[in-house]
Amino acid sequence: MSNSILQALALLKSKEWVDLTHSFDKDSPRFFMFDSAEFKTLFDHKDGFFVQQFSFPGQYGTHIDAPCHFVPNTRSVDELELKELVLPLIVLDQSERAKQDPNFSLSKEDILQFEEEYGIIEAGTFVALRTDWSKRWPSQEKMDNKDDSGNNQIPGWGIDALRFLFEERHIKAVGHETFDTDAAKDFRKNNALLGEDYVLKQDTYQIELLANLDQVPVRGAVIFNIVAKPKKAPGFPVRSFAILP
Repeated sequence: MSNSILQALALLKSKEWVDLTHSFDKDSPRFFMFDSAEFKTLFDHKDGFFVQQFSFPGQYGTHIDAPCHFVPNTRSVDELELKELVLPLIVLDQSERAKQDPNFSLSKEDILQFEEEYGIIEAGTFVALRTDWSKRWPSQEKMDNKDDSGNNQIPGWGIDALRFLFEERHIKAVGHETFDTDAAKDFRKNNALLGEDYVLKQDTYQIELLANLDQVPVRGAVIFNIVAKPKKAPGFPVRSFAILP
């Protein structure tokens, strides 16, 4: 058995690996209700070792949202199973559309059109919405993309698309390059993040502020979402990466 595992590892290491994670610091873009991160040096090399203390919201930088982020009495980050965090990856490319219409919400019809070209989305997959919004990083202004009235113009998932993916295609998790699951206009209209609430009510997780989805094929890659294990945490920065076929 050990030989087959090592052979599998050798195969994986022969493939291309793509980092899907932004590095972050106090100046990185963040959700408007959050304070910036603080990195404080406790000891430096003149003390014999370098140690920092970090302070930031759990939902900072590229991060994972556990079900309990929105839903009481559900699973936290430390309760997610390891095998849930490694999944086949499907990328829905809406990057050109986002350039023309930064307010769009992905619909069920958009997914059906995708499937006509690329085939049915399989159960148990991680589906990522590519908008190339990550190319706006590290500018808070470009990530927010406010109009003349001060309203964010940011694309997102439509609730009908999410229902279709989870209830009919039985996918496992979703991710995106923006701050939120929902398009900014839907958030304003509903005064709530209905899409995010729906996803987390499926007893699963999502990854926000993904990067480099333009370097990943539509199908065939595997995503790894590696995260620390803070007890009862609703979210935490994550190191997401993809191994290409």
